[in-house]
Amino acid sequence: MKMQEIREIAKSQGLKTGKLTKVALVRAIQESENNSPCFATDWVNSCGQEQCLWREDCIKLAKKTS
Repeated sequence: MKMQEIREIAKSQGLKTGKLTKVALVRAIQESENNSPCFATDWVNSCGQEQCLWREDCIKLAKKTS
């Protein structure tokens, strides 16, 4: 997902996007939705959230950071 789309989601939830990275912004959105801020962590391998909005990017970024 592109940063502009992520910023729009964040703003719709009343979050300030500032100069947050993609990872930080998605985690802030996850927290605002009362979800675990697990984006781009090793948790992707066992989370079981196949329908997660962030899954595709999560998998890509988790591979880069591991």
